[in-house]
Amino acid sequence: MILLSILARSFKDKSNDGKTLAVTIASVPKTIDPDSYDSLVALYEECFERFAKHPISICMGVTHTYGDVNNASLAVAAWLQAQGLPKGSIVALMMPNVPQYLPIMIGILRAGYVCTPINPLYTGRELRHQLNDSGAKVIFLVDNFAQALEQVVDETAIERIVLSKMGDMMGVKGMLINTMIRQVKRLVPKYKLNSSKHEVTKFPEVLKKGKSLPFAAPKITLDKKAILQYTGGTTGLSKGAILTQRNLVAAAMQSEAWYRPVTSEINEVYINMVMALPLYHIFAFMLSLLGMRSGYTFILVPNPRDLPDFVKTLSRQPFHIFPAVNTLFKGLLDQPKFKDLDFSSLKITQAGGMAATPQTAERWLKVTGCPMIEGWGMTEAVAAGTANVVTDRNFNGTIGIPAPSLDVIVINENNDRLGVGMAGEMCIKGPNVTLGYFNQDSRDYFTPDGYFKTGDIVSMDEKGYFTLLDRKKDMILVSGFNVFPNEIESVMLSCDGVKDCAVIGIPDEAQGEAVKIYVVRADSNVTTEMIKAFALDNLTGYKCPRFIEFVEELPKTNVGKVLRQQLRNKHLADYPSF
Repeated sequence: MILLSILARSFKDKSNDGKTLAVTIASVPKTIDPDSYDSLVALYEECFERFAKHPISICMGVTHTYGDVNNASLAVAAWLQAQGLPKGSIVALMMPNVPQYLPIMIGILRAGYVCTPINPLYTGRELRHQLNDSGAKVIFLVDNFAQALEQVVDETAIERIVLSKMGDMMGVKGMLINTMIRQVKRLVPKYKLNSSKHEVTKFPEVLKKGKSLPFAAPKITLDKKAILQYTGGTTGLSKGAILTQRNLVAAAMQSEAWYRPVTSEINEVYINMVMALPLYHIFAFMLSLLGMRSGYTFILVPNPRDLPDFVKTLSRQPFHIFPAVNTLFKGLLDQPKFKDLDFSSLKITQAGGMAATPQTAERWLKVTGCPMIEGWGMTEAVAAGTANVVTDRNFNGTIGIPAPSLDVIVINENNDRLGVGMAGEMCIKGPNVTLGYFNQDSRDYFTPDGYFKTGDIVSMDEKGYFTLLDRKKDMILVSGFNVFPNEIESVMLSCDGVKDCAVIGIPDEAQGEAVKIYVVRADSNVTTEMIKAFALDNLTGYKCPRFIEFVEELPKTNVGKVLRQQLRNKHLADYPSF
C-alpha cells in the first residue's frame, strides 16, 4: 500500500522536518476499523450517550446540548416513520447552518431512511434535477428558500414539505430572529406551497407530534445507504454519490485519528470548532462527524458572507479548530477588526475545498500564530483523503499524505501505475470511498482492480507527499465549490441569441478561480447584460460567468470538441497581466 511505503520513507528521513514528521505519523494509526460500529447511527447514539450534557452547537448566542439533539432527532425520526414511507426512502434536506440541521439529518438516518442534502442556493432547475434523480418524497427546508421549491415542486415526486424558520430552535430569541429576517431584512421571498398534491407541515409541529409518537429502531447495517451526496457532473447534470454507513463511519475515524496529535493536547473542557462551511457541503459534513465523535462544540455560522458579523461571532467565545476555504480565510484577514481577536486557543487551521495560496497562509500565520494545513478530499470519499501533518508549521503547497486505511495510486491513461515524480491520475481505495453513483453504471469510474478514479492529476515526491497539478476534466473551483463547464454551457445554450459557447476557469485572487464564458452570438443584439441576467435566473451564483467575451467561432477538433486549452491560452495572450 502507498500509505505504508510513505510511513517507511518518513521514518528514514534524517532532516529536521523528517524527525518532526516521523514523530507525528507514529502517533497516528496506520489503519482504522469502521466495523467496530454496527452503523453510523450507532456512532451517533454513542456520542449522545457520552456527551449528553456537552454543548453541541452555539448559534446566534443560543446553545444546544448533545442531549437536545438526541431528543429532537428522535422526534423527527418518529414523525417520519409515522408518514408510512417505504424502507430506504430518500428524504431531502435544504438548509443553511442552523441548529435544526443536525437533528433533522440524524433523525432521517435514525428512522432508517437516506438523506440527500441540497444546496439552499440552488435555482429551480438545479433543485428539480436533484429531487427527480433521487426520487425524494419528503423535503425539509428553511422558508427563505421555499420560492425555489415552489417553482418546481409540481414536477417532482415530493409529497410532504416540512417548512422551518431560521430561529425555530432558538426559543424566544428565535422569534426575534424570525421577525428580523422576515420583516426587517426581508430575506424570505413570497411563496405559495399549499396544494392538494403536497402536505405542508411546520417544523415545530413535527417536533411536537414526534415526541408523542412511537419510535421503532430499524435494523441498520454498515452496508446500507446513508447519504446521497450530489456533486457536479461533466455531462451537465450532477451525480448522486452513494455514501454508505461504513463510508461515513470510516471518514469520521480517519479524520479524528489525523487530528488527534493536536486535539489530545488541548486542555479545555470543550473543544470549539468553527462551522462556517455549509453543512450540506461534504467537507463540513465530514467535520461534523469528526467533531461529534470527539464531543466538540460547533460554532454555527448561518451566513459567513457577512464578514463583520462573522468576526463578532468569533469574538464571543474561544475557538480551537477553524476549517475553511482560502476565500474565507482571505476575506477575514481583510477585515480590520479580525486581527484584534484572541487567537490563543486556536490550534488547527484546516484549509480545504480549494487550493490555499501561500500568500494567504503566510498572512494567516502572522495574524493568528496558527499554521494553515492543507489537504485534499472529494465528495466520493466523504472529503477524507490526503492531508498535511497537523503539527507541521510550514506551508508546503502540497496536499499531504493519505489518511489511515486509504490507499492512493497514480496511473496513466493505460491504467499503468506511475512512480515518484511522475504526473498521472490520482486513484483511491479505502473504507470511506463510494461504491458508485445513484442511478448510473459506475464501472468506468473505477480501475480494473477497484480504485476510484478521482479525475485529478497529481505527482508524488520521494517523501510520499502529493502535489495537485491539474484537474483532468476542466473542473473549475470557485470558492471551494466544484463548477463544471459542461453544465454551464448546456444552460447558456438555451439562452436566446446564443449560438455556441464554451466555459473555462481563469485565476481569481478572491475566489481561487472565476468562470469565463466565450459566446458565439446568433445576432448582434445579444449583450453582456442579457447573458448575465439569464445566468442569474438559471444558475447558482458561484456558477454564473463573471467574465463574458464574444467571439466569431470556437476552436474545435475535427469531431467538434471544443479545445478549452486554446481558450485558456487565448485568455493569457489577451490579458498577460491578468
